[in-house]
Amino acid sequence: MDFRIEPAAIGDATCRVPGDKSISHRAIMLGSIAEGTSRVRGFLPGEDCLATLAAFRAMGVPITADGETGLTIEGVGLDGLRAAPGRLDLGNSGTAMRLMAGLLAGQPFDSELVGDASLSGRPMGRIIEPLTRMGAVIESDCDGTPPLQIRGGLRLGAIDYALPMASAQVKSCVLLAGLYADGETSVTEPAVTRDHTERMLRILGASVRSRGGRVSVQGRPALKGADLEVPGDLSSAAFVVLAALLAPDAQVTIRSVGVNPTRTGVLDILQRMGADIEIANPRELGAEPVADLRVRSSALTGIRVDPGLVSLAIDEFPVLFVAAAAAGGETVFEGLAELRVKESDRVASMAAGLSALGVDVEETPDGAIVRGGTIGGGLVDSRDDHRIAMALAIAATVASDAVRIRGVDNVATSFPGFVELMSGLGAKVSLETDT
Repeated sequence: MDFRIEPAAIGDATCRVPGDKSISHRAIMLGSIAEGTSRVRGFLPGEDCLATLAAFRAMGVPITADGETGLTIEGVGLDGLRAAPGRLDLGNSGTAMRLMAGLLAGQPFDSELVGDASLSGRPMGRIIEPLTRMGAVIESDCDGTPPLQIRGGLRLGAIDYALPMASAQVKSCVLLAGLYADGETSVTEPAVTRDHTERMLRILGASVRSRGGRVSVQGRPALKGADLEVPGDLSSAAFVVLAALLAPDAQVTIRSVGVNPTRTGVLDILQRMGADIEIANPRELGAEPVADLRVRSSALTGIRVDPGLVSLAIDEFPVLFVAAAAAGGETVFEGLAELRVKESDRVASMAAGLSALGVDVEETPDGAIVRGGTIGGGLVDSRDDHRIAMALAIAATVASDAVRIRGVDNVATSFPGFVELMSGLGAKVSLETDT
């Protein structure tokens, strides 16, 4: 399918975005290996999270749906999973594959993790290396990509691991393996990354210590089921935020968005560019900080983005590329090497997409320079990356002519209802068959 977007102004509105994808994944995984019942509210019923849900059902966990965004998980305990009848297909989800590899490394049975063409090209050596140090045996393709064959029945040992790059997925993978290891497993990260795993583990009763970039978990905890609340996904809200900022005269409030400080880099960067974003009504939802985002139309100015904020906005850089394209002056992005191994090479994808719309974008080895100006119409390719598709759709709302975006089927992986929500705000977005 393709998006076709006609230029249109976003109006005043109040809305909500779907539940946080990262937290939804973790709620299924940790609720499944806890003892007793966990009730999840605000679950994201996107394709990625549904793949995780199907995998744990295949391993014998009773999970029932309660409406569209509620789940009841009857946890089987740390040692209660059983071998799936076949391969576990995780679709497009790198989060699911990397986190589950850590969890499955400690099981008494063999497992095989597979994914779609995009996921099958993503690097897994970064998790295989620390898991092997813990005593796991994992086989992959010769270049370290999926499928992953994980041998069961091995005894894991705790490690003290220094991450070579900032990655919440690798950190969480090692911590989940650490639940099955003897002793205390520690991970030291070079920059702050999202801490949803640590927060949820504490809710379920694990002993987790965090200090100075070092996170430690004690092995063999007695996890207990709990009520788990999933806030609105800030990564999804970022598209709405940008649409409101770029509109000529709009004020949009997005309710109950997760504002975990390990995730708010996108708001910090946009505010430094001149965005009028108010974080209102702050509160706690379970273990996660939540607030309403009040966004007003703003004239943005190009900046040099602090590389120290990259790990706090790793999924939102497609949005920030569009902000830079619409801003006055030049925006310099550095330290974005990790974006080149996402669902697509997101630096190259955004550079190509914006260039096709007449924006001056210069790629650099670890980032890009975007010189703001008029965004034109035309045909662009999402490269089958959901965040690229949605970011270019927001650019199209302020383009000088219609924009067609090829290959948007994967938008449902993270933001089901994107077209309906944006249309409700005043955007002219339609789905058309790819011809």
